[in-house]
Amino acid sequence: MKKSKKRFSNDNVGIWFVLPAFIYMMIFVGYPIIQNIILSFQDVDAGNLVSGLKNFVMLENYTELAGDRIFRNALFNTLSYTILCLVFQFLIGFVLALFFSQKFTLAKPVRGILLVPWMIPMTVTALMFKLLFATDIGVINFLLKSMNLISENIEWLTTPGTAMFALVCANVWIGIPFNMILISTGLTTIPKELYESASIDGAGKVQTFFSITLPLLKPTIESVLILGFIYTFKVYDLVYVMTGGGPVNSTHMLSTYSYKLSFEMFKYSKGSAVANVLLLILLVVGLFYIKVTTEGEED
Repeated sequence: MKKSKKRFSNDNVGIWFVLPAFIYMMIFVGYPIIQNIILSFQDVDAGNLVSGLKNFVMLENYTELAGDRIFRNALFNTLSYTILCLVFQFLIGFVLALFFSQKFTLAKPVRGILLVPWMIPMTVTALMFKLLFATDIGVINFLLKSMNLISENIEWLTTPGTAMFALVCANVWIGIPFNMILISTGLTTIPKELYESASIDGAGKVQTFFSITLPLLKPTIESVLILGFIYTFKVYDLVYVMTGGGPVNSTHMLSTYSYKLSFEMFKYSKGSAVANVLLLILLVVGLFYIKVTTEGEED
Protein backbone atom coordinates (compact mmCIF):
# COMPACT_ATOMS: atom_id res chain seq x y z
CA MET A 1 0.00 0.00 0.00
CA LYS A 2 2.81 2.39 0.84
CA LYS A 3 4.49 1.78 -2.53
CA SER A 4 1.23 2.38 -4.42
CA LYS A 5 0.65 5.60 -2.47
CA LYS A 6 4.12 6.81 -3.43
CA ARG A 7 3.40 6.17 -7.10
CA PHE A 8 0.27 8.33 -6.92
CA SER A 9 1.76 11.01 -4.69
CA ASN A 10 1.79 14.67 -5.71
CA ASP A 11 5.48 14.43 -6.58
CA ASN A 12 4.81 11.79 -9.27
CA VAL A 13 1.45 13.03 -10.56
CA GLY A 14 3.12 14.78 -13.51
CA ILE A 15 4.33 11.43 -14.85
CA TRP A 16 0.75 10.19 -15.20
CA PHE A 17 -0.22 13.28 -17.19
CA VAL A 18 2.74 12.85 -19.54
CA LEU A 19 2.36 9.06 -19.91
CA PRO A 20 -0.50 9.08 -22.52
CA ALA A 21 1.43 11.47 -24.76
CA PHE A 22 4.60 9.41 -24.30
CA ILE A 23 2.81 6.18 -25.27
CA TYR A 24 1.26 7.90 -28.30
CA MET A 25 4.64 9.23 -29.46
CA MET A 26 6.33 5.86 -29.01
CA ILE A 27 3.65 4.08 -31.08
CA PHE A 28 3.14 6.59 -33.89
CA VAL A 29 6.61 8.24 -34.02
CA GLY A 30 9.16 6.10 -32.22
CA TYR A 31 8.16 2.73 -33.74
CA PRO A 32 8.17 3.98 -37.39
CA ILE A 33 11.57 5.63 -36.87
CA ILE A 34 13.06 2.43 -35.45
CA GLN A 35 11.58 0.36 -38.26
CA ASN A 36 12.91 2.83 -40.83
CA ILE A 37 16.41 2.57 -39.36
CA ILE A 38 16.24 -1.24 -39.48
CA LEU A 39 14.93 -1.09 -43.07
CA SER A 40 17.92 1.02 -44.16
CA PHE A 41 20.26 -1.83 -43.15
CA GLN A 42 18.30 -4.37 -45.23
CA ASP A 43 17.84 -5.01 -48.94
CA VAL A 44 14.11 -4.51 -49.55
CA ASP A 45 12.61 -3.63 -52.92
CA ALA A 46 9.48 -4.44 -54.93
CA GLY A 47 10.88 -7.88 -55.79
CA ASN A 48 11.33 -9.27 -52.29
CA LEU A 49 8.83 -7.19 -50.30
CA VAL A 50 5.97 -9.67 -50.76
CA SER A 51 8.15 -12.74 -50.25
CA GLY A 52 9.44 -11.35 -46.96
CA LEU A 53 13.11 -11.96 -47.76
CA LYS A 54 14.84 -9.09 -46.01
CA ASN A 55 18.54 -9.71 -46.16
CA PHE A 56 20.72 -7.52 -43.97
CA VAL A 57 23.33 -5.67 -46.03
CA MET A 58 24.49 -3.43 -43.17
CA LEU A 59 25.99 -0.17 -44.57
CA GLU A 60 25.70 -1.07 -48.25
CA ASN A 61 22.78 1.31 -48.86
CA TYR A 62 24.71 4.19 -47.29
CA THR A 63 27.85 3.47 -49.31
CA GLU A 64 25.73 3.45 -52.48
CA LEU A 65 24.33 6.84 -51.53
CA ALA A 66 27.86 8.22 -51.18
CA GLY A 67 28.40 7.47 -54.88
CA ASP A 68 24.92 8.53 -55.95
CA ARG A 69 25.11 11.80 -57.92
CA ILE A 70 21.42 12.58 -57.43
CA PHE A 71 21.74 12.11 -53.67
CA ARG A 72 24.72 14.47 -53.52
CA ASN A 73 22.78 17.03 -55.57
CA ALA A 74 19.75 16.59 -53.30
CA LEU A 75 21.92 17.16 -50.21
CA PHE A 76 23.49 20.25 -51.76
CA ASN A 77 20.08 21.52 -52.91
CA THR A 78 18.63 21.05 -49.43
CA LEU A 79 21.48 22.94 -47.75
CA SER A 80 21.60 25.80 -50.29
CA TYR A 81 17.81 26.10 -50.39
CA THR A 82 17.63 26.22 -46.59
CA ILE A 83 20.38 28.84 -46.27
CA LEU A 84 18.93 31.09 -48.98
CA CYS A 85 15.45 30.90 -47.49
CA LEU A 86 16.75 31.60 -43.98
CA VAL A 87 18.74 34.65 -45.05
CA PHE A 88 15.95 36.36 -46.96
CA GLN A 89 13.02 35.50 -44.71
CA PHE A 90 14.99 36.48 -41.60
CA LEU A 91 16.17 39.83 -42.97
CA ILE A 92 12.75 40.79 -44.33
CA GLY A 93 11.01 39.52 -41.19
CA PHE A 94 13.44 41.48 -39.00
CA VAL A 95 12.81 44.72 -40.92
CA LEU A 96 9.04 44.22 -40.75
CA ALA A 97 9.22 43.46 -37.02
CA LEU A 98 11.13 46.70 -36.42
CA PHE A 99 8.67 48.61 -38.60
CA PHE A 100 5.53 47.28 -36.91
CA SER A 101 7.00 47.77 -33.45
CA GLN A 102 6.47 51.48 -34.03
CA LYS A 103 3.15 52.96 -32.94
CA PHE A 104 1.08 54.14 -35.91
CA THR A 105 -2.45 53.73 -37.21
CA LEU A 106 -3.40 50.26 -38.50
CA ALA A 107 -0.09 48.75 -37.31
CA LYS A 108 -1.74 45.82 -35.53
CA PRO A 109 -4.35 45.00 -38.24
CA VAL A 110 -1.75 45.07 -41.03
CA ARG A 111 0.61 42.90 -38.98
CA GLY A 112 -2.25 40.43 -38.51
CA ILE A 113 -2.91 40.37 -42.27
CA LEU A 114 0.76 39.61 -42.91
CA LEU A 115 0.36 36.41 -40.88
CA VAL A 116 -2.00 34.97 -43.52
CA PRO A 117 0.79 33.43 -45.71
CA TRP A 118 2.00 31.41 -42.72
CA MET A 119 -1.54 30.19 -41.92
CA ILE A 120 -2.36 29.01 -45.45
CA PRO A 121 -1.75 25.25 -45.99
CA MET A 122 1.56 24.51 -47.70
CA THR A 123 -0.05 22.70 -50.64
CA VAL A 124 -2.34 25.66 -51.35
CA THR A 125 0.64 28.01 -51.33
CA ALA A 126 2.55 25.65 -53.64
CA LEU A 127 -0.34 25.55 -56.14
CA MET A 128 -0.64 29.34 -55.99
CA PHE A 129 3.05 29.89 -56.74
CA LYS A 130 2.97 27.20 -59.41
CA LEU A 131 0.33 29.26 -61.20
CA LEU A 132 2.23 32.51 -60.59
CA PHE A 133 5.38 31.07 -62.21
CA ALA A 134 3.57 29.19 -64.98
CA THR A 135 5.06 29.73 -68.45
CA ASP A 136 2.03 30.72 -70.54
CA ILE A 137 -0.62 31.77 -68.02
CA GLY A 138 1.65 32.86 -65.18
CA VAL A 139 1.19 36.26 -63.56
CA ILE A 140 4.98 36.80 -63.26
CA ASN A 141 5.56 36.50 -67.00
CA PHE A 142 2.50 38.67 -67.69
CA LEU A 143 3.80 41.47 -65.45
CA LEU A 144 7.33 41.28 -66.85
CA LYS A 145 5.97 41.45 -70.41
CA SER A 146 3.69 44.35 -69.49
CA MET A 147 6.73 46.30 -68.24
CA ASN A 148 8.70 45.35 -71.39
CA LEU A 149 11.35 43.61 -69.29
CA ILE A 150 11.13 40.38 -71.30
CA SER A 151 10.09 39.62 -74.87
CA GLU A 152 9.42 35.89 -74.45
CA ASN A 153 7.94 33.90 -71.57
CA ILE A 154 10.46 32.54 -69.08
CA GLU A 155 10.09 28.84 -68.30
CA TRP A 156 10.46 29.29 -64.56
CA LEU A 157 9.59 25.77 -63.40
CA THR A 158 11.14 23.82 -66.27
CA THR A 159 14.64 25.32 -66.11
CA PRO A 160 16.99 24.18 -63.29
CA GLY A 161 18.19 27.59 -62.07
CA THR A 162 14.87 29.40 -62.25
CA ALA A 163 12.98 26.46 -60.73
CA MET A 164 15.08 26.70 -57.56
CA PHE A 165 14.55 30.48 -57.55
CA ALA A 166 10.77 29.95 -57.66
CA LEU A 167 10.94 27.49 -54.75
CA VAL A 168 12.99 29.93 -52.66
CA CYS A 169 10.51 32.75 -53.39
CA ALA A 170 7.58 30.58 -52.29
CA ASN A 171 9.21 29.49 -49.04
CA VAL A 172 10.43 33.00 -48.21
CA TRP A 173 6.86 34.26 -48.63
CA ILE A 174 5.71 31.60 -46.15
CA GLY A 175 8.53 32.14 -43.65
CA ILE A 176 8.48 35.94 -43.38
CA PRO A 177 5.45 36.07 -41.01
CA PHE A 178 6.99 33.38 -38.77
CA ASN A 179 10.20 35.40 -38.40
CA MET A 180 8.34 38.68 -38.01
CA ILE A 181 6.03 37.53 -35.20
CA LEU A 182 8.81 35.86 -33.17
CA ILE A 183 11.14 38.84 -33.49
CA SER A 184 8.26 41.20 -32.67
CA THR A 185 7.65 39.20 -29.50
CA GLY A 186 11.33 39.48 -28.64
CA LEU A 187 11.23 43.24 -29.14
CA THR A 188 8.40 43.61 -26.64
CA THR A 189 10.57 42.03 -23.92
CA ILE A 190 13.21 44.80 -24.17
CA PRO A 191 12.58 47.41 -21.43
CA LYS A 192 11.75 50.85 -22.83
CA GLU A 193 13.75 52.45 -20.04
CA LEU A 194 16.96 51.31 -21.75
CA TYR A 195 16.10 53.28 -24.89
CA GLU A 196 15.14 56.30 -22.81
CA SER A 197 18.44 56.17 -20.91
CA ALA A 198 20.36 55.80 -24.16
CA SER A 199 18.63 58.83 -25.71
CA ILE A 200 19.40 60.90 -22.61
CA ASP A 201 23.07 59.89 -22.94
CA GLY A 202 23.01 61.11 -26.55
CA ALA A 203 23.05 57.71 -28.32
CA GLY A 204 21.66 57.71 -31.85
CA LYS A 205 19.26 55.18 -33.34
CA VAL A 206 22.01 53.21 -35.07
CA GLN A 207 24.13 53.06 -31.92
CA THR A 208 21.08 52.07 -29.86
CA PHE A 209 20.22 49.33 -32.33
CA PHE A 210 23.68 47.71 -32.19
CA SER A 211 24.23 48.30 -28.46
CA ILE A 212 20.80 47.46 -27.04
CA THR A 213 18.42 45.85 -29.55
CA LEU A 214 20.69 43.27 -31.16
CA PRO A 215 22.40 42.03 -27.95
CA LEU A 216 19.09 41.64 -26.11
CA LEU A 217 17.51 39.93 -29.13
CA LYS A 218 20.29 37.33 -29.35
CA PRO A 219 18.27 34.48 -27.73
CA THR A 220 15.29 35.25 -29.98
CA ILE A 221 17.44 35.40 -33.11
CA GLU A 222 19.10 32.08 -32.27
CA SER A 223 15.72 30.41 -31.75
CA VAL A 224 14.28 31.88 -34.98
CA LEU A 225 17.24 30.76 -37.08
CA ILE A 226 17.44 27.24 -35.65
CA LEU A 227 13.67 26.64 -35.85
CA GLY A 228 13.63 28.10 -39.35
CA PHE A 229 16.42 25.73 -40.35
CA ILE A 230 14.50 22.72 -39.04
CA TYR A 231 11.22 23.72 -40.73
CA THR A 232 12.91 24.53 -44.04
CA PHE A 233 15.37 21.64 -44.20
CA LYS A 234 12.61 19.02 -44.09
CA VAL A 235 10.57 20.66 -46.87
CA TYR A 236 8.61 18.20 -48.99
CA ASP A 237 5.12 19.25 -50.04
CA LEU A 238 6.16 22.62 -51.50
CA VAL A 239 8.80 21.06 -53.75
CA TYR A 240 6.68 18.05 -54.67
CA VAL A 241 3.72 20.17 -55.81
CA MET A 242 5.68 22.88 -57.62
CA THR A 243 8.42 20.91 -59.40
CA GLY A 244 8.28 17.28 -58.26
CA GLY A 245 12.08 17.37 -57.98
CA GLY A 246 12.52 18.35 -61.62
CA PRO A 247 13.50 19.40 -64.12
CA VAL A 248 16.03 16.56 -64.55
CA ASN A 249 16.27 16.02 -60.76
CA SER A 250 17.66 19.55 -60.34
CA THR A 251 15.35 20.55 -57.46
CA HIS A 252 15.29 17.28 -55.55
CA MET A 253 15.61 17.69 -51.78
CA LEU A 254 16.47 14.86 -49.39
CA SER A 255 12.78 14.41 -48.59
CA THR A 256 11.58 14.28 -52.21
CA TYR A 257 14.44 12.01 -53.28
CA SER A 258 13.62 9.64 -50.43
CA TYR A 259 10.00 9.57 -51.63
CA LYS A 260 11.10 8.94 -55.22
CA LEU A 261 13.35 6.04 -54.25
CA SER A 262 10.72 4.45 -52.01
CA PHE A 263 7.44 4.95 -53.86
CA GLU A 264 8.39 5.52 -57.49
CA MET A 265 11.49 3.36 -57.92
CA PHE A 266 10.44 0.94 -55.12
CA LYS A 267 13.92 0.88 -53.57
CA TYR A 268 12.57 0.97 -50.04
CA SER A 269 15.82 0.39 -48.19
CA LYS A 270 17.73 3.02 -50.11
CA GLY A 271 14.89 5.48 -49.63
CA SER A 272 14.97 4.77 -45.90
CA ALA A 273 18.71 5.47 -45.87
CA VAL A 274 18.12 8.93 -47.39
CA ALA A 275 15.40 9.60 -44.82
CA ASN A 276 17.80 8.61 -42.03
CA VAL A 277 20.44 11.04 -43.31
CA LEU A 278 17.79 13.76 -43.12
CA LEU A 279 16.82 12.59 -39.63
CA LEU A 280 20.43 12.60 -38.43
CA ILE A 281 21.07 16.16 -39.62
CA LEU A 282 17.86 17.43 -38.02
CA LEU A 283 18.67 15.52 -34.82
CA VAL A 284 22.04 17.27 -34.55
CA VAL A 285 20.42 20.66 -35.18
CA GLY A 286 17.68 19.86 -32.65
CA LEU A 287 20.24 18.95 -29.97
CA PHE A 288 22.10 22.17 -30.71
CA TYR A 289 18.82 24.09 -30.32
CA ILE A 290 18.18 22.45 -26.93
CA LYS A 291 21.71 23.33 -25.83
CA VAL A 292 21.33 26.96 -26.91
CA THR A 293 17.95 27.41 -25.21
CA THR A 294 19.03 25.75 -21.96
CA GLU A 295 22.18 27.88 -21.82
CA GLY A 296 20.02 30.97 -22.38
CA GLU A 297 17.75 30.02 -19.50
CA GLU A 298 20.74 29.44 -17.20
CA ASP A 299 22.18 32.84 -18.10
